[in-house]
Amino acid sequence: MKLFASLAIFLLAAVSAAANAAPLQVVASFTITADMAKQIGGDHVVVHSLVGPNGDPHTFEPTPQDSQLLNQADLVITSGLGLEGWLTRLISASGYKHAIVVASQGVTTRSMEEDGKTITDPHAWNSAHNGAIYARNIMQALISADPQHASDFRQRGTAYIAQLEKLDSWAKTTFAALPKNRRLVLTSHDAFGYFGKAYGVTFLAPVGFSTEAQPSASDVASLINQLKRHHSRYYFVENQTDPRLVKQIAAATGAQPGGTLYPEALSDASGPAPTYQAAFRHNVQLIAASMK
Repeated sequence: MKLFASLAIFLLAAVSAAANAAPLQVVASFTITADMAKQIGGDHVVVHSLVGPNGDPHTFEPTPQDSQLLNQADLVITSGLGLEGWLTRLISASGYKHAIVVASQGVTTRSMEEDGKTITDPHAWNSAHNGAIYARNIMQALISADPQHASDFRQRGTAYIAQLEKLDSWAKTTFAALPKNRRLVLTSHDAFGYFGKAYGVTFLAPVGFSTEAQPSASDVASLINQLKRHHSRYYFVENQTDPRLVKQIAAATGAQPGGTLYPEALSDASGPAPTYQAAFRHNVQLIAASMK
């Protein structure tokens, strides 16, 4: 009888340990925050990104499978600042009841006038300084959701944040060495405002903060004239947007292709921007090369 009781206690302990060892199920809204969660969480997390590699978080359309992912999640990570207009309805429909982390909490936001309205720019992660704020918020969320592995999350998160702080300093040094009159860039839409403010670069785009916006003919004409005045030499397309409009504007100004930037979505594993650090480094190097 004692042997049976001891065996039962052992089995219960084994089941409990196995349950505690199960990785945290994390759902992130898009690839930037998903990658951060993976790098900070390590083996203690399984991370799913709703918007996949090279996907547009503005125009994303959820599926029933996405609702099921959320229903089974232990933690949901959003970017916030109005980026994921579709997410609130999806969370409500999924029945998800746990914590929702807004990774951008604490950043100093910027805004612009668009169609007569003041809109908050949601692309805060494109400054590596802000990226470190995202990472801190994600690290704290993982610690709260899984205190058993707090020391691991803290160790990995602290090392990861240090990487982003170094990238921030490197980007500042890189652009500070370039002539101010050459720090002008044409891109598909206005996703680099935080980047531009942090590193002294002026970005011009035919489309506003959201890729769903439609510029007027007068807006496009004004942009072409501005680019001609500044003798802009290069234009960049974005991996997640339709490049046709920016190519038309470039043809009217004589600007040459400078390459593909990754402002809102990482590439797949075989591409040049499979992680947040790689995407940021790629963007800085490509933009800086066009100004030399």
